[in-house]
Amino acid sequence: MTPVIDALASAFAELTTPMMLFNVVWATLLGIFVGALPGLTATMGVALLTTLTYSLDRNTAIMVLICMYVGAIYGGSRSAILLNIPGTPASAATALDGFPLVRKGKGSLAMAIATLGSMLGTLVGIAMLVLIAPPLAEAAFGFGSYEFFWLALFGIIISGQLTHSGEPLKGYMAGLIGLSVAMIGSEGIHSYVRFNFGIQQMNGGIELIPAMVGAFGFAEVLFAMTLPAAELAKSKSVPAPLKELFSSVWRYKRTVLESGIIGTLVGIIPGVGEDIGAWGSYAAAKRHSKERAEFGKGSQEGLIAAETGNSAVVPGSLIPTLTLGVPGSASAAVLIAALFLHGVRPGPMIMFDQPDMIYTIAVMLIFATIAMGVFGMALTPLFVRVLQIPRTILMPMVFTLCVIGPYALSQRIFDIWVMFAFGVGGYILRRLNYPMAPLVLGIILGALLDKSLRRGLILSNGDITAFFTRPVSAGFAVLIALTILFSIPAVRRLASFKRWRGNANGEDANTK
Repeated sequence: MTPVIDALASAFAELTTPMMLFNVVWATLLGIFVGALPGLTATMGVALLTTLTYSLDRNTAIMVLICMYVGAIYGGSRSAILLNIPGTPASAATALDGFPLVRKGKGSLAMAIATLGSMLGTLVGIAMLVLIAPPLAEAAFGFGSYEFFWLALFGIIISGQLTHSGEPLKGYMAGLIGLSVAMIGSEGIHSYVRFNFGIQQMNGGIELIPAMVGAFGFAEVLFAMTLPAAELAKSKSVPAPLKELFSSVWRYKRTVLESGIIGTLVGIIPGVGEDIGAWGSYAAAKRHSKERAEFGKGSQEGLIAAETGNSAVVPGSLIPTLTLGVPGSASAAVLIAALFLHGVRPGPMIMFDQPDMIYTIAVMLIFATIAMGVFGMALTPLFVRVLQIPRTILMPMVFTLCVIGPYALSQRIFDIWVMFAFGVGGYILRRLNYPMAPLVLGIILGALLDKSLRRGLILSNGDITAFFTRPVSAGFAVLIALTILFSIPAVRRLASFKRWRGNANGEDANTK
C-alpha cells in the first residue's frame, strides 16, 4: 500500500502548481456549463476540447479533458432538476426526483444533494480505480491476439445490448456500422489499402476526432434545434441548511456506497456509459428502499442514487480505458484518442511504460471533484442564467467549434467533410432511435479486432479452433454467445416463463 500512497503523493505534488490549478478551475466550470445546457453532451465537450489541446503539454491536456468530463456529467443535473430536461443522457434518472423536489420548493436542497452525491460517487470510483486498475493491467499483460479479439468483440456486443435494451438488434447494427468504418484505409499488418473508394484522403482511414465531433457535436446541434424550448420550474426555493443536507446524505449512506460501486462496475463494462450507471443505481436503491413509494415523486434517496451512480461511472470507465485500451464510455473513447495524441499509450503496457499515469489521473479526478463541489454549491444562480441562453445563439457557436476543431488538428478540409458526414448520419440514426455508443466503440475497437483476428490466424496457421481453446478466450466466447442468445425475444420469454413456473410450483408446494 505504501508505494500507492507514495505515487499519489508524488502526483499530487507535481500537479499542485498555480497554472495547473487555474486549468482545473476553468475546465471544470466549462464542463459544468456544457453539461447543463440541453443539447450539449459530455462527449461533445471532450471531443471539441481535445481539438484545442494539441499545443498543451501532456499533463495539462489530460487534466483539462478530465475536468471537462467530470464537470459535464455533473452539470447535466442542473437542467434535469430545474427544467426537467436532462442536460446529458446521464442525468435522465436525476430528473425523476429532482424536478418534483423543485416543485415542492426544495430546489436548493435538490441541487445540493445532487452535488454532494456526485462528489461521493466520483470519490468511490477513484478509490476503485486505484485498487483495480494496476492488477487488471498486470493480468491483461498475459493477453494475446486471441484474447484481444474476443475482448473487442465482447465490448461491441455488450455495448449494443445494454445501451438499447428495448431493441438490442439496433445496438448490434450500430456496432457493425462502426466496425465497417474502422475497416476503411490501410490495414494494420501489411498496410494494404481497403475500401477507400478511390479517394486518396481515405488511405489512412477515418480519423476518430472528426468522426466523434460529427456524431456527438454536429448531430446534437441538429437534434437540439428540433426540440421545443424548455421553461424553468416556477417555484421559490428556500436555501438548503447544511445540517439538513448532511443529515439527508448520512441517512442514505448505504445507498451512496451501493450506487458508487454499481456505477464504477458499470463503467468497467466497455462502452456502456453513465446513463446505465444512473439507472442501475436508481433501480437498486428503489428495490432496497423503505421509502420506495416516494421514488419519482421527489425522493431524496432516488436523487442521490442517480447522481452518485452516474458520477461513479467516470473513474470506472477509465479502468478499462487505461489498462486494456477499451473505452468504458463514449467520452472515454475520445480520451483514448487524446491520450495517443499526447504520447500516452493505453493498454496492458501502461504499468511498464508509464507506471505513474494511473495515479496521476486519479489525482486529476480528485482535483476535478473538489472544483465540481465548490462550483456546484456556490454558483447555482449563475447556472440558472446560463440555462436561459436561447438555442438560436448557442447552437451556431457550437457548430462553429465543430468545424474549427477537426480542421485545427490536421489542417485538412477532408476532415471537415468527415465531420459533416458523421453529423448527418448520426442525426438520422438518433431519429431512428439507434444508440451512438456501439457505433463509436466499433470505430475504436475495429482496428484491434481486425489485427487480433488476423494475427491469431497467422499464429495458428489458419486454425480457428485456437480462438476457443485458451481459457480466457473460451470464457469471452461463452459470454458473447449467451448475450446474443438472451437478446432474442423468444428466448427471454421462455426463460421468464420457466422462472414463473418454478415460482408457482414452489408456492404450491408451500401451501401443501
